[in-house]
Amino acid sequence: MAMLVDGQWRDEDPPTEIGKAGNFQRVDSVFRDRITPDGSSGFPAEAGRYHLYVAYTCPWAHRTQIFLALKKLKGAITVAIAVPGLREEGWTFEDNPAFPDCPPDRVNGFRYLHQAYTASNPHYTGKVTVPTLWDKKTRRIVNNESSEIIRMLNSEFAGVGADPTDYYPKPLRSEIDRINAQVYDNVNNGVYRCGFARSQAAYDEAYDALFATLDEIEARLGRQRYLVGNQITEADWRLFPTLVRFDVAYFSLFKCNRNRIADFPNLLNYVRELYAMPGVAETVKPRYYVMGYYSVKRVNPTGIIPKGTPVDFRQPHDRARFAA
Repeated sequence: MAMLVDGQWRDEDPPTEIGKAGNFQRVDSVFRDRITPDGSSGFPAEAGRYHLYVAYTCPWAHRTQIFLALKKLKGAITVAIAVPGLREEGWTFEDNPAFPDCPPDRVNGFRYLHQAYTASNPHYTGKVTVPTLWDKKTRRIVNNESSEIIRMLNSEFAGVGADPTDYYPKPLRSEIDRINAQVYDNVNNGVYRCGFARSQAAYDEAYDALFATLDEIEARLGRQRYLVGNQITEADWRLFPTLVRFDVAYFSLFKCNRNRIADFPNLLNYVRELYAMPGVAETVKPRYYVMGYYSVKRVNPTGIIPKGTPVDFRQPHDRARFAA
C-alpha cells in the first residue's frame, strides 16, 4: 500500500491506519463537496460535466458503479476503470487489451489516480482511493467518499434523466441508516479489520463481530425479502459488494473463514437476486477480485494469484417466495 505525502508518492501507510491495539482504522475521505440540482453547492448536476474514477476490485467503488447502472446515468457521467491489481503507483489506468472492460482515463489522460489528487491539491497528503468523482469544468475532485457519491447519484440528477427510483426514501431513512452503520462497521469494513489486523485480539474482535452480524442478517432475510422489508434500498446495495467478494477473497485471504456466503442459504439467494437486477451483473467481476486482492503485498507477500474463481451468481434464486 502507499500514499501521497506533500504531493509525492511514497511507499508507506498513514500512521493512523493501525491503532495501538493492532486494529485497522480506516482513514476518512478528504474531498467532501456535493453536487446539487441548482448548483448552490458550486457543483450543479449537469450531464457530461462529471467523471468517475473507479476499479472493479474495490467494493466502495462498486457501489457507485451499481448506482450509475440503476439510475441510468452512464450516459451522463463518464467513467475510467483501473486495471486489476495494485501497481507500483496505485490505481492505474491504461488502454490494455487484456482488460477491454477497463476503459482508460480519456478525460484527463491520467495514468495514475494520484495525478487527479495532486491536480486538485499539489500538497495533498493522504490515501488515494476509488471512487473519486471529478469535475471537468473546475478540473478538481468533488468527492471521494462512496457513501456520499451514491446519495448524490440517487437524488441529485433527476433533471438530467436519472431513473426516478429512490433508494433512500424518507419513511425508511432511519432504518436504512441503522442497518448501514451496523453493516459498515462489522461487514463492509469488518472484513478489512480482519484482514489487516496486526494483533490476534484485534482480529478476534473483528471476526466475531463480522459473523455475528452475518448470522443476524441471515435470520432477517429468512423473514423478509430485503434488509428493510420488501423494498430494495441503499442498504442492500451497500451490503452487496462485500458479499460478492467474500468467497473469492475475504474467506481465505482475509481469514474470514468460519463460513462462506455459499453456506448461508438466505444470503446466497439474496445475492443471486440482486445480481439478476438489470445492469448489475456487468458490474460484478469475481476474477478481477481474485487478481486485485491477491496482489496486495500486505496480505499476500508472494504475489501468487490463485487460478480458481469459485463463485457463480447466475443460478436461480428463491426470493420470490416473499412476493405474496
